[in-house]
Amino acid sequence: MPVEWQPVRQSRTHELVLQSIEEQVFAGKLRAGDRLPPERELAPVFGVSRSALREALRVLETIGVLVAQPGRGPDSGARIVRNPDDALGRLLRLHFALGSYSLHDVMEARVALERASFAAAATHASEEDLDEAGAVVHRMSQPGILPEEFNELDTRFHVKVASSSGNALTSTLTSAVRESVRPLILRALEEVDDWPATQAHLNRQHAEMLRLTRLDRGDEAADLAELHIRGFHGTLVDEDRTGGDDADGATGQERP
Repeated sequence: MPVEWQPVRQSRTHELVLQSIEEQVFAGKLRAGDRLPPERELAPVFGVSRSALREALRVLETIGVLVAQPGRGPDSGARIVRNPDDALGRLLRLHFALGSYSLHDVMEARVALERASFAAAATHASEEDLDEAGAVVHRMSQPGILPEEFNELDTRFHVKVASSSGNALTSTLTSAVRESVRPLILRALEEVDDWPATQAHLNRQHAEMLRLTRLDRGDEAADLAELHIRGFHGTLVDEDRTGGDDADGATGQERP
């Protein structure tokens, strides 16, 4: 099905270019993997300047539906892609930093998403998926691992379980929500009084969540996932609401 490009009005030009490209995607005339014509050809078709076209393409690249490769080779130019994870994570992280969402909002979203992920993974995850998640848990249990690497692996574990649930949107949203609070969680991990005890406690929970998932005990895995999230993330919410550095009853061993 050939793509039919139409000229756009000159007011708010780059937004109109975006609208035109979106319409081609919605109509099924542009799909992932398709290349856009070169700027020198596409700008005259739209009836806009190349700078306005570039602005529209940059927006599409930022939201993860287009990748632009400079140059004149066979791989140069703009290509439609499907890469929502990084884009959504970046967007959510910025809005979280700007105060659009509270820590409590993010925690409740994590609880809902990860309960669904673990429950579904118990039914749909392959042995290969669970083995990969198990390898991450094993790496997290190594003596001497520092909070920064632990935090990266922690994110990878939860996203892996979500991706094995059989629901691509749940996986993407889980990744975005977890990514939005990654810097805050890292700072909290670095400030615990007893890091080895915290590491051990968190990893016992990870290992048990994975064990329950393997045994097709999805409801129990979901319950533990909620306890796991509310334990550490919930402490951060309490601190945010009280404005204090330490919530009542929070210790290096108990904060996770």
